[in-house]
Amino acid sequence: MVQRNGLNEMRKVIILGASGGCVDILDTILDINFSASEPEFDVVGFLDDREELWGSRILGAKVLGPFAAISNYDDCEVVTGIGSPYNYWRREAIIGAYNIPPERFACVVHPSASISTSASIGLGTVIHQNVVITTGAKLGANVLVLPNSVISHGSGIGDFTIINAGVCLGGDVSIGRCCYLGARSAVRQDIGVGDNSQLGMGSVVIEDVPHGTVVVGNPAKILREIDL
Repeated sequence: MVQRNGLNEMRKVIILGASGGCVDILDTILDINFSASEPEFDVVGFLDDREELWGSRILGAKVLGPFAAISNYDDCEVVTGIGSPYNYWRREAIIGAYNIPPERFACVVHPSASISTSASIGLGTVIHQNVVITTGAKLGANVLVLPNSVISHGSGIGDFTIINAGVCLGGDVSIGRCCYLGARSAVRQDIGVGDNSQLGMGSVVIEDVPHGTVVVGNPAKILREIDL
């Protein structure tokens, strides 16, 4: 909620993207509103460049038009789930193309998440169901953390990184910017993962991962480099 003229008002929010993880964000926002004594967010709608979606409704929220239409909604906060295994390293550039001020990005945290009071969460970061974030962990801006992931003490997550469902990070792990951690991947304590890197589903990482590489397996080995 925000206060204007001494009155509580719902926070207006626009979701960039209208499929996949972006719809999951709406679902988390609906859970937040349902669990609160007063609804916190007013979801104005989605923006998406796929013209065939314009005018349709997803979980009750309308697809209003293309991403560029964000300039018509200056009174709204913004949140996004854009990003996939095929373009995750471009996530920062895609979001940055619309010159949205950082302070307009909303932080969305599901009520079932357990977050240490000593952890820090950046603007625009979304934390889904049953995520655990422990002592002193630091998440950057526009990070996505999908359900049932664990981020242990002292670990750091760079801006624009996507952490898929069931990921487990040991203590003092360092994850770079614009990374993609596949579902149920695990990273041993004190390991570093370089910017723009991807961990395949179920990978067990026991050695540092260089910048811009894809690793898979148990133990994880380099599969290829990303063509950035």
